[in-house]
Formats: sequence, C-alpha cells, structure tokens
Amino acid sequence: MKQNSHINHLLWLTIATIFISTSGSLGKFIDMPTPVLVWWRSALAAVFLFLFCKYKKISLKIESKKDSWTFLFAALFMAAHWITYFYALKLSNVAIGMLTLFTFPVITALLEPIFIKVKLDPIHILLGVLVLIGIYILAPEFNLENSQLQGALLGLLSALCYAIRLFLLKNEVKKYNGTMLMFYQVAIMTFILVPALLFMDTSNISSQYPYVLVLALLTTAIGHTMFINSLKYFKVSTASIIASTQPVFGIIIAFFFLNEIPTSNTYIGGSLILATVIIESIRSKKT
Repeated sequence: MKQNSHINHLLWLTIATIFISTSGSLGKFIDMPTPVLVWWRSALAAVFLFLFCKYKKISLKIESKKDSWTFLFAALFMAAHWITYFYALKLSNVAIGMLTLFTFPVITALLEPIFIKVKLDPIHILLGVLVLIGIYILAPEFNLENSQLQGALLGLLSALCYAIRLFLLKNEVKKYNGTMLMFYQVAIMTFILVPALLFMDTSNISSQYPYVLVLALLTTAIGHTMFINSLKYFKVSTASIIASTQPVFGIIIAFFFLNEIPTSNTYIGGSLILATVIIESIRSKKT
C-alpha cells in the first residue's frame, strides 16, 4: 500500500512537471512585455485559485504575522523567478532558457546547508562545477553582449530565485494547503506588478488572451499548485530533481509548436546538466 501511495505521488509530480513544462513555449510565443505577461499570468491564476479555494472550502486564513512575511518574500522571489525566466526565453530560446533554469536542483542542494543547517556534501560542489561547464557549452561565446549568454545568465538567476522560494515555502506546506499558498503568491504578485500596466504596452492582450489563459490555468494554477503539494511527500531537493525533467518535455513541446531545433551545443551542454540531475537522483534514492 505504501509503495502504491509513493507511485501515485510520483505520478502526480510528473504530471505537474509536464504542465509546468508548457511555460517555455508559451513564454517564448506570447507577444507581450514580460512584466505585463507575468501580471496577467498572476492575476488570472489568482482568480482561478480563489474560486477553487472557495469551492473546496479551503481556508485562506494566515495564522501568524511571521507567516505573512514569509508569503510576501516567497511571492517576491517568485516574481523575480518568472520575470527573469521569461526574459531568458525571449533573449535565447526555449532549450537554453529551460536548461539553465533547471540547474536549480544543484543550486538547491548547495543552498541546503544555509537554509536547513545540514552539512554540505562535497559531491554537490562537483555537480555544481559540472553544471557551470554545461552552461558554458550552451552559450556560443562568452560575450555579455551576446543574447544567448544573456539568456543563460538570466536563466541561472531565475533558478536561484526559484530555489530560495522553495526553501521559504518548505515549512509552510506543512501548515497550509498548497492551493492556498499558491493563491497568496500570485495575488501578492498581481498587486506588486500593477505599475507595469501603467508604463508598458498592454494592448496585445486582445490577441494573446487564449495563450495567456492556458499559461495562467494549466501551467500556473494547476501545475505549480500540484508541485507545491508534492513537497509534503518529497524533500525539496528530491522534488526539484524529479521536476528537472522539465527541459526535456519543454524542448519536445518547443520542437512541435515553435519548430525550435536544438543545436549540437545544446545537446552537449544540456546532456551534461541533465547528467548531474540523474547522478543526484540516484544518490538521493540511496540516502
């Protein structure tokens, strides 16, 4: 019974991973200023999640002032994660944007000693170096004016923000419903990104709304909520590792819907990055 339960949790985490993987192609395809796109994504997701919480009678009560601050900081890091990620996609391509973002399992492992006071495993330093080599191969030339390198660096920054957000929420998932946590994050993001609507062009929503709806509902409201819920059953680093199959799904989706064909550098650098994920996955299973 316990084995079946574990398989079910693993299955739902994989489905969540596929849903979130659509963000690469949608983020690249939707023709809209990035902060405006993130606002629409957050606002629509907030509406969906609020209605779902009411339907399921999920409490929206925050138990303490300390938790309120945690929600706020998690939302700020999530906003930074989404904005830098979409800029990475626009500057480079889905493959580079997603592969650099999903270095976050190794970043998560390296940050664990800071956030949960565990001893740093030397193997994580080696894996971190391998990831950096993989990113170096992904970028065609180390020139800060090169858009591919800019995209890769923004993808790395996005990964760092994502990892910190997961640590901030790790203790909260034990106390609160995952849907409620996700609602507050996107609701806070909707509020703090309002200035983007005042200073940037918002007119494209009239032609882009079907894709924005998919991004808000499938990728965000459903996919991310399922992923947050998975933290109840997996360690942050383990859930991150499993979710790192997202670049594979994302590149496949981009191939069929955007006709993006990965270069040889993408295969080599991406394989090196994904190899670190596989190594850490095997190691975490043993421990």
